[in-house]
Amino acid sequence: MRSANESDGKGQMARNMPATRDRFSQAIIDELDSGMILGLRAGSAPHRFIGVWMVVVDRRLFVRSWSLKPRSWYRTFLIDPIGAITIGDREFRVRAVRTRSDGLKDAVSAAYAAKYHTPSSKKYVRDLSGAKSRGTTTELVPLRKASR
Repeated sequence: MRSANESDGKGQMARNMPATRDRFSQAIIDELDSGMILGLRAGSAPHRFIGVWMVVVDRRLFVRSWSLKPRSWYRTFLIDPIGAITIGDREFRVRAVRTRSDGLKDAVSAAYAAKYHTPSSKKYVRDLSGAKSRGTTTELVPLRKASR
């Protein structure tokens, strides 16, 4: 099994996680859970941060792509799974990991519906829970620092 920090040689997002995975601290998870927009930069090349909706499920950070445009953050992560997020004025390097579990995808859909529940958000939540966006469910895990 390939860990989240190993490439498959094709630039694909990591699909499996080891039994012990890197996690954000509880303080960071609480801050993420209370926020509405996550600053996200996909790929390791210099690029701007964009704002995306995110949810926390079981102390894990998840994002989904709404538009799936050819130059979207999701497609960038498929090629280069390294990226960064911003929380306040702090920046954290992350690795994108594809989510395959249908049960976890259901939990992410429920978390989006609970978090983004205003009348103007409902259309986007409905789209984010549709098959196309559901297939883009991505966990963002802290990038392990290389040991020296």
